[in-house]
Amino acid sequence: MMKPNQADICTLPLTTLLQHLEQGVLRLPEIIAAYYQRIAEREPEVLAWQYLVSQENYLAEYAAHQDFYEQSLLKGLPFAVKDVIDTAHIPTRMGSDIHNLRIPQMDASCVTAIKAAGGIVMGKTVTTEFAYFKAGKTNNPHDKTRTPGGSSSGSAAAVADFMVPFAFGTQTAASVIRPAAYCGSIGYVGSKNEYSLRNIQPLAQSLDSLGIISNDVRDTLLVRNILLQRPVFTTPKSLPQDLRFSVFDGKNLGEIDTDMQQCLQTATATLHQQGHQEVAFPHTDAIAELTTLHSAIMAYEVARNLVYEANTDQVSPQLHELIQTGLALPYEEYVTKVARVEALKQALLQWWQQQEIDFLLAPAAPGVAPKKETGTGAPFMSRAWQVLGLPTVTLPLAQAHGLPLALQIIGAPKSDDFVLSAAGHLTAAIQAAQASA
Repeated sequence: MMKPNQADICTLPLTTLLQHLEQGVLRLPEIIAAYYQRIAEREPEVLAWQYLVSQENYLAEYAAHQDFYEQSLLKGLPFAVKDVIDTAHIPTRMGSDIHNLRIPQMDASCVTAIKAAGGIVMGKTVTTEFAYFKAGKTNNPHDKTRTPGGSSSGSAAAVADFMVPFAFGTQTAASVIRPAAYCGSIGYVGSKNEYSLRNIQPLAQSLDSLGIISNDVRDTLLVRNILLQRPVFTTPKSLPQDLRFSVFDGKNLGEIDTDMQQCLQTATATLHQQGHQEVAFPHTDAIAELTTLHSAIMAYEVARNLVYEANTDQVSPQLHELIQTGLALPYEEYVTKVARVEALKQALLQWWQQQEIDFLLAPAAPGVAPKKETGTGAPFMSRAWQVLGLPTVTLPLAQAHGLPLALQIIGAPKSDDFVLSAAGHLTAAIQAAQASA
């Protein structure tokens, strides 16, 4: 096997790097040197990192436990962690000066699992303030005048720019899917309660989810299986030739850019050409209602989690407004809204089962990443799926104006493995069809 040059090492999937290490093509210090060189070149422009472990300290950790790492699954390869996820002895600031001095003594469950498998924390990535709307310092790696999206801004940007092979993010509204779409990486959010959230700082407890961001579905599958303590497999399972899917275009939620509409139409046409069957989606009004319900439930829960901070001058106007909105919502109305979500969910899942739907296809965001001064981008294309607790994966399919354009596929509850496999196969098939057109 030919040895890749240093510039190419960072672009290799995690699974390929592991193969190179096992076969002696590369050594771990070479790989780490390549990543730190990439960070040195790109971080001044991208600003993805809130806290970066020095190369010296990283290699010292590897050398101190080299026998363990050489025998481990991940062989000492790096990963990044969003700065709302606790890491022992490394600050977790949550994107706020309020927590400048907060240094946890315990890792979050997801960090513990990856460390046990031989991964090493490279650092913490930038988040928006308390994982809400106030942007951090991170720029979109494709255009520094554009937002990387939020709230997992740094995780999506660092992975998309090949500074680290994978990173953890969190999602309460659109905080993994949207930045992954804007940056051109693969964002995956698991089914509700799929992963432990221990020592992940909460925003809205019934809505929060762990997310994985990578550049290759096989890498996401690897990380997923480590988290679930399952036998590791990284090859997406083969798909039936006659999938049944439905399309939600999102036009009733807000403005969808022409480029995104075209991307969705092209992808749908490709699926038709491949023999897959489209089923009309009759629940557009329900998705609009769920989007509104998500906003109210989120406001109520955020207000109860962060109420003590509403009285400080260190909280952004956006977050203060959200907290005030949540505090104004009576408990009885909150309970009614939660119950309404469940009723709509049961109706949707009943239709899903009756029609034997394999997945939904929808825009991952309204369009390409907007300019930074407009904020972190609209989250309305993810709110409904998040309040329903459905697994979602981005499909980075195209570009417009030199910026990534992505769709998302949404699966039934607990269909995560299928959705990830489908994402890998469909992305490759649609991109191939577009290239030959």
